[in-house]
This record gives sequence, C-alpha cells and structure tokens, in this order.
Amino acid sequence: GESGCLGHGTKRGRSRPGKIEALEGQHVIAVSAGRSYSLAVTANGALWSWGDACFGSLGHNDHLNHLLPKKIDALAGHRVVAVSAGLHHNLALTADGTVWSCGGGYFGQLGHGDGQCHPQPKKVEALAGQRVVAVSAGSEHSLTVTANGAVFTWGEGESSCLGHGEDMHMHMSNQLLPKKI
Repeated sequence: GESGCLGHGTKRGRSRPGKIEALEGQHVIAVSAGRSYSLAVTANGALWSWGDACFGSLGHNDHLNHLLPKKIDALAGHRVVAVSAGLHHNLALTADGTVWSCGGGYFGQLGHGDGQCHPQPKKVEALAGQRVVAVSAGSEHSLTVTANGAVFTWGEGESSCLGHGEDMHMHMSNQLLPKKI
C-alpha cells in the first residue's frame, strides 16, 4: 500500500481486502498488479491505473503517482480486453488484436525497438499484421500469443527466458523488438 497501489486514496496498507470505491459503478473484467502499481479493465473497454508511476508505468504521460484509479486517456477509442503488468511496464491488448505498451523500456520490454521509457501507451508496431490474443508482461520481458498460436517474445533474455536459444546477459544484447519463437 505504501505506493498507493491498493487504490484506496492512501499509502497505508491493509490487512484485509477492501472494495475500491473509486471504481464504484464500473464493471471490472480484468486486473493485473505490477511491482507498485495496479491496472483494471472495465467492461466498456477502458483501462484504469493507480499507484507508483515509476518510469511512466501508469500510462498517463507523466510520472505522477495516483492514489486512486484513473482512466488512461491515451487508449480512449480503443476497447481494451486484456492487460498485464510487469515490474515497471505494462501491456494492453485491444479487441482488434493490437498490443500497446508503456512504462520502463530499458531492456527493450516495450517492443518499440529502443531502450526508452514511454509514459503513455504506444502501439507495438512490430506486431502489425498479427492478431494477438494474449499478452504477458514479465519482470523485464514481454510475451504475446497470436490467433494462429505463434509466440513472440522481447526484452531482457537473461536465463534464456525469451526462448530464442541464447542467454542474453548484457544490456546490449536485449531483444528490442518482438521475435517469434
């Protein structure tokens, strides 16, 4: 709770589950928890975030922490159907099979071909033409599954977690774009 990731408007922790009053009236269909932030998808396709905005992980195009859930405006007009929170980055999947990412990208885990942070969701262009059906954000890497069963991975490949047959220990050898395994 110390980062506001519980969404109750305070940085205090709780010993029991508590309803997030700021989402009252919203029908939440999916949630995901990062290191010190949280995400929720509502039935109308909106994505909400709250907690620590380290590296822009909340997607509000700033680095301000939010103690209460706030809708991510950059995805207005897109119907989010799934989300996954990593250590300091997240992935959102929209109904058309498009993947969006934001937050810390220092190991290439955002899939934009660089090691930069992006404080608001940006389309992962390298997956254009692929209909993605599932996303997963690891600590410092990312994975997707396409409708035809192909798996793409990118980011830090330490301990061979990318499945590309090599062990990438150095920052310079990170997989900066999605690569099929």
